[in-house]
Amino acid sequence: MNYDILLEQLKDFEGLELKAYQCTAGKTTIGLGRNLDDYGITEEEAYYLAKNNIYELEDELDRAISWWRQLDDARQRALINLAYNVGTTTLLKFKKTLQYLEDGSYEEAAKEVLDSRWADQVGRRAIFISNVFLTGEEE
Repeated sequence: MNYDILLEQLKDFEGLELKAYQCTAGKTTIGLGRNLDDYGITEEEAYYLAKNNIYELEDELDRAISWWRQLDDARQRALINLAYNVGTTTLLKFKKTLQYLEDGSYEEAAKEVLDSRWADQVGRRAIFISNVFLTGEEE
C-alpha cells in the first residue's frame, strides 16, 4: 500500500490540526483526525513527542543562555527537566538560580530552586532537581 497517498487523502478529508480540538462528534482530536479520547497515543508516540520537546528546549536554551552547555551532563538534564515542566520563558525567570548555576555556585542554586512557588507545586521533582544541582549526581 502506498501510505503517502493515503496520508494525503486523509489530510484532504480530515485536515491537519497541530493543536487538539473538538471534532464534530465532540471527541478531542489532533493531527490527521486522531481521536485522542478513544485511542490516546502509544508509549512510542509519547517518547517521540517528548524527545521533540527536549530538542526544542535545547535550542531555546542555546539561544537564551548558551553557557548551560558548560554544565556537566546531569546538571544539563536537570535544567532541561525544569524547562520541560515550566517552559523556557518561565525558566528564564529563575534568575538567581540560573546565575548561581552559571557561576558554579551549586549549593546556592540548589537552595534557590527550592525557594520558589514552583517547588511547592511539584514536590519531589523540585527536590530531585535541587539535589542534582547540588551534587551533579542523579541518585
